[in-house]
Amino acid sequence: MNFDDFNIGDEIKEAIGDMGFTKTTPIQSRAIPDALKGIDIIGQAQTGSGKTLAFAVPILEKIFIPDKSPQAIVLCPTRELCMQVASEIAKAGSRIKKLKILAVYGGQPIGKQTRVLKKGVHIVVGTPGRVIDHIERGNLDLIGIETVVLDEADEMLEMGFREDIEEILSRTPHQRQTLLFSATIPDEVREIAENYQKNPKFIKVSNKKKNIPKITQYSFKCDIKDKFDYLTRLIEAYDAKLILIFCNTKKSVDFVKKHLKKQDYSADALHGDMTQQARDKVMNKFRNGNIGILVATDVAARGLDINGVDLVINYDVPQNNDDYIHRIGRTARAGKTGFAFTLVSKDEIPRFNNILKSNKITEKEIPTHGEIDIIKVNLILNDVQKSKEDLNKYIKIIENNKNKNFTYLELAAALLKRMREN
Repeated sequence: MNFDDFNIGDEIKEAIGDMGFTKTTPIQSRAIPDALKGIDIIGQAQTGSGKTLAFAVPILEKIFIPDKSPQAIVLCPTRELCMQVASEIAKAGSRIKKLKILAVYGGQPIGKQTRVLKKGVHIVVGTPGRVIDHIERGNLDLIGIETVVLDEADEMLEMGFREDIEEILSRTPHQRQTLLFSATIPDEVREIAENYQKNPKFIKVSNKKKNIPKITQYSFKCDIKDKFDYLTRLIEAYDAKLILIFCNTKKSVDFVKKHLKKQDYSADALHGDMTQQARDKVMNKFRNGNIGILVATDVAARGLDINGVDLVINYDVPQNNDDYIHRIGRTARAGKTGFAFTLVSKDEIPRFNNILKSNKITEKEIPTHGEIDIIKVNLILNDVQKSKEDLNKYIKIIENNKNKNFTYLELAAALLKRMREN
């Protein structure tokens, strides 16, 4: 479907066009028509499937601008996801005059958020804890809420937010619309749906069919003592601009970051023990390309949505398949392609075999240093051959400087050598 097919305002259609979108993703084409009718929805879809617009469009279509009290609230598990969701809704509503959207989360002075709330906002995007804080302080009244969205519901419940979520839902009008989106549907998510939704329509978008084929997945068996060496070989061989490395523990994150920096890689770390200010600083450097490698734990990377991640490497095998899907889903965003590699030591094989049951992962041998050199040369040649530039100017220069003692083939080889060594 196209966004023009929906019965929505021209301002929303134009803003989505400004964002570069015309065709809908599967979750959007299936969820938006029902959400526009006011139907409650359970949407099972992975991050990167376009679900933010799937709930942003119906929310924006219902907003009554003259009423400056909150009309929609979106709950997200992390500060980072709050910021991303609020930004996406703002873009989709950029042509609606006087629309006010506010993201509320911990780690930011509450006074600033309070002042904006007092002036009036139409849409609030927040973490459950900070939303409760504003409710208890009398800053946020949910009596006018028409739509509640639980985004990444499984992650919020996994992080212990169930009590807060239920408290927030209990303070919203009974006749509200509730849209729930989750990558997985464990029992806790089902219970929330049963208790707080009215005859919800269940929509499932298959992650395997839509997203996974765009991610080339390889595994590499290794001794635990060789893991770091194998990691650097993969980084060298695949020459990605942005790389996300996942570890299972803070200790492992610190080890990998420390040793990458020792080898002059542009790397930084993200884990739960860091202050929010430190995490924001690292994230901004990674988003802006000021660092090329981010080493993170699962908890710290929850909800991250960064365009342009070319390669995800599991330095440690994740604990379960859901974590694996979450990790590799950080690449191949918005229809792009990506690579996901997993280093598997002997004691991790049983855990990896469980993940292998649900995913098409090809086992490969780690490239030798000689093979890495050949791979990098081939990358240069492939890049050159893709060039559509006019080469006539350079052909003339070569012809004017030809040397009978130096063939064209030798000249090409010498230039390739120079490029490779630089």
